[in-house]
Amino acid sequence: MPLPEQRRNGTAPDWEKISTVLLDMDGTLLDKYFDDYFWEQFLPEVYGNRNGLPVDQARQELFQHYHSVKYTLKWTDLDYWSETLDLDIIALKKEVSHLIAVLPDVIDFLAFLKTAGKSVYMVTAAHRKSLDIKMGKVDLRPYFDRLICADDLGKPKEDSRFWQDLEERIGFTRRRTLFADDNLDVLSTARGHGIGHLVHMARPSSQIPPRYSDDYPSITTFKELMY
Repeated sequence: MPLPEQRRNGTAPDWEKISTVLLDMDGTLLDKYFDDYFWEQFLPEVYGNRNGLPVDQARQELFQHYHSVKYTLKWTDLDYWSETLDLDIIALKKEVSHLIAVLPDVIDFLAFLKTAGKSVYMVTAAHRKSLDIKMGKVDLRPYFDRLICADDLGKPKEDSRFWQDLEERIGFTRRRTLFADDNLDVLSTARGHGIGHLVHMARPSSQIPPRYSDDYPSITTFKELMY
């Protein structure tokens, strides 16, 4: 059953009750179209050409491999995929890096948080080398106290131990922390850790319509949290 309109659209939190903000990168700050296009279209074409396979067969093989490492650090490890597929994944990502883009209202929201004096951390599943490529295109680093990759902690964000290690590393108060992500599994793990304010990003890609959550307040852009 869809959530009521006001919950689906999200409501601005009481910012006086929030001191730390944790933000995912892909699908939350950056348009996930880049990643979807790379892994679902561009890489299958390259892999198929390299191995003499029709694109549909190449895509099927890759998708099976993707699924086999889901919820592990291998899924986002560019070095792993380069070695496994015998392709220079970093170079291939750079070929289509013109598709890297910031989602609507992100810059305004980050500036809002900075003005409000919040502690702000990027908490991403992306590999450090992928993060570097993206920040080389759209540099959001000045808005953050720190950028943290899951591989920095040696655990995927779906692992409850990730959140314990993250808390020990940056020192946040759970009930006074807001976390936004497009991944429902990650939000569920964060909820299990006791994160007080959870926000689901309903439109991670500019190329798909919003998909609202039945379990978390959903927003389409961060503008909904600023008013």
